[in-house]
Amino acid sequence: MSSLTFACAHQLARMIREHEVSAVEVLNAYLNQIAKHNSRLNAICTLDEDNARARARLADEALAKGENWGVLHGVPITIKDIFETAGLRTTAGYIPLKDYVPQLDATVVGRLRAAGAVILGKTNMAELAGDYQSTNSLFPRVNNPWNLDYTAGGSSGGSAAAVAAGLSSLDLGNDIAGSVRQPAHFCGVYGLKPTDRRISTAGQIPEVPGMPVCLRQMITVGCFARSLEDIRLCFKLITGSDIRRPDVPPIPLDTPSGKLLPNLKIAWSDEWAEVPVASDIRSGMAAIAQTLSQAGVQIESWRPKNFDLSKTLNLYGQMAAYINIYAQPIDRYNVRRSLKQIFRTATQGDKELRKLGDFSRLLPELLNPRLKGYFEVLTERDHFIAQMDEALEPWDAWLCPVAATPAFTHRPAWSAIDIDGKPYPHAVANGAYAMPFNLSGHPVVVMTIGQTQNGLPIGMQVVGKRWREMELLAIAQKLDQVIGKFQSPSGY
Repeated sequence: MSSLTFACAHQLARMIREHEVSAVEVLNAYLNQIAKHNSRLNAICTLDEDNARARARLADEALAKGENWGVLHGVPITIKDIFETAGLRTTAGYIPLKDYVPQLDATVVGRLRAAGAVILGKTNMAELAGDYQSTNSLFPRVNNPWNLDYTAGGSSGGSAAAVAAGLSSLDLGNDIAGSVRQPAHFCGVYGLKPTDRRISTAGQIPEVPGMPVCLRQMITVGCFARSLEDIRLCFKLITGSDIRRPDVPPIPLDTPSGKLLPNLKIAWSDEWAEVPVASDIRSGMAAIAQTLSQAGVQIESWRPKNFDLSKTLNLYGQMAAYINIYAQPIDRYNVRRSLKQIFRTATQGDKELRKLGDFSRLLPELLNPRLKGYFEVLTERDHFIAQMDEALEPWDAWLCPVAATPAFTHRPAWSAIDIDGKPYPHAVANGAYAMPFNLSGHPVVVMTIGQTQNGLPIGMQVVGKRWREMELLAIAQKLDQVIGKFQSPSGY
């Protein structure tokens, strides 16, 4: 294991700043790691080696003259291929965008560049962020660094795999149905989904260039790292209002309360009755609850009153249908892909569980979207957000699973997944624990809590109050001191 490629981003920044190592040396270590492992992982789909080398040399020259670009001066990072990067191909895994080279950075990319980061390249993903596996028609599928026969998740599988395997120190992702959280869980890294509309989405696909800005709710920009300190650093850099997205409010970051572990009041759920989780996940969650209790944390098994998962997922699906319908061109290819997804979610897996994730019930909104219907769904969402705000008020955080399963073997898109001998519909297994927090807009940190019997990572969601990301991250760091730290997969 290379000490440089598995050092945290904030550690690399300090080492470069204090001249313990040069930016060029750090970059070379990452390029060597990529050359050694990426051909098996397919995590990085577009490598920008020449520009990264030029940027690293400039970073060293600037430091020699006493100039510091920012807190990521000279640190190599990667960017999910869904964010526009000036002068660097951005495809979102979508064939019509295979040669698309943007003129402007996405706002979040520009903010990381301004902080001194060196962009190594773009990370591979699900086509137009539309699957829980990272496969598309342009690049080979992303493989999980813990076991190449397993998926790294989606849609940000390349991001999570790159960070887990030491190909990148930090990566940007986005999350509308678990696209940051599920890959972080599958690959054993930290991930953040912030409060809805906390961070600008300007320059983000799947609104294909030239289409109207439709994804104004539920979709967030998040990040992946090997430490919570790096998650906090990245979040602080990319957050904030943006002239390109006037609907991002200029809300200042909160100040953490500073509560000690024994003063924290933590809610905990090992599973939801409607969607049981794999036994390894349930055991892992129970072990964490016991560990935290022994550490003095006030932890209690809990689920919000009147939390109707079927109604919640149906409302999420209606919202997703309305905000996605005009974000992509209505062409034969996209229609065929969408119909295949709808058919498989309606016909595969346990019959009772299919009722939770049957996308065919969204056909009325997809085929005949109504403005009144959209406003009715928005109003229902407002009620759900208020309900969740009230339910979470007494708690400092809520711990729950990320998905019903750990990483699973590669399979055709949207195929059923076996969990302890029971076939689960794809969307239910992967999205039932993630989608409610996109609908409610609450921030979530994912942290690793252990491994399955066959050595795959298990992640946990730590859910906080809206607009209180700094408090959530402070709580997660305190929990992390008890639970454990990032572990790299063997062989890297």
